[in-house]
Amino acid sequence: MTNGRRLTTMLCVASVLAGSAGAPLIADEGATSVVRVAELSPGAEAAITRGLRYLAARQLPDGSWPGRYRVAATSLGLMAFMVKGYFPGRGMYGRQLDRSVAFLIQESKAGGGYMGQSMYEHGLATLALSEAWGMSDSEEIRRVLARAVGVIVGAQRNNRTGGWRYQPTMQSADISVTVMQIVALASAKEAGIHVPDTVLERAIAYVRGLQHAESGGFGYNNPNRPGFARTAAGVLSLQLAGERNSPQVKAGLGYLMRLMPKVFSPREKWFFYGHYYAVQAMYQAGERNYQRWYPQIRDSLLAAQDRQTGGWRDSHGIGTQMAILILGVPYRFLPIYQR
Repeated sequence: MTNGRRLTTMLCVASVLAGSAGAPLIADEGATSVVRVAELSPGAEAAITRGLRYLAARQLPDGSWPGRYRVAATSLGLMAFMVKGYFPGRGMYGRQLDRSVAFLIQESKAGGGYMGQSMYEHGLATLALSEAWGMSDSEEIRRVLARAVGVIVGAQRNNRTGGWRYQPTMQSADISVTVMQIVALASAKEAGIHVPDTVLERAIAYVRGLQHAESGGFGYNNPNRPGFARTAAGVLSLQLAGERNSPQVKAGLGYLMRLMPKVFSPREKWFFYGHYYAVQAMYQAGERNYQRWYPQIRDSLLAAQDRQTGGWRDSHGIGTQMAILILGVPYRFLPIYQR
């Protein structure tokens, strides 16, 4: 793969993110916080550096990271290093990332193309391999990635809802698992892997059906009881589908803005998961939204970092990976973080 092709692949996902930085923005009714410049502060950069050292020290010999969901932890760990510009086979952490990729490839072989314990883990692994392939000459990564996409497409084919649930054979769906597959498929498609348009169209139609008409928020598997994390995921998936300025996206962004500042507390349910999607949604929504959101989640994460270890704690063992991915949006190395 030539350097030009690498650059093209790294930029490719940006092409599905509709609009530009100057696109019309929503009115943030009721918000009172002051807009602050959302550059990568020295404190955030230092926190990311410490977090990556923490991850490097905890990596297992087989290339995975420990936890109940090792495929998810490893996929997020791989992307956490890539968000700062470290890639497999290159630079300070090249060997560690090579081992992470090898672990995911082995999981694919062991599972017949299926990686992890659930479709959510499988979607994360598909996304991580897609991002890694953008900076790799490995045809093996491409073959595994194509097979992973095939698993996702096949699981939807057998699901009447158009979405996905935790197991590939289930007939029901939810917004969490479905959005993970949408993000993974969007990345893989723009990296050159064939993804039928109808697959993404059915998935987006399912997500649209989960939006609560009055509030603009999104529910889990029906429009009722909208919440922060599921709304952030729903909004980002619609943005990835090219609906950046649609009424549905604007309503969802409005819902999220009305939750400020409560959602910046680490005690918020699904704190890391929700902000992983929310910060990307705000970045794609434009400067006004992003610059009001990112500084607040940045400051919250800096305050929550363990001063001794450099990591972040959460019940699933992926808090450090997700914190780095959230803080690292200004680096803009990953295609998903580009407009």
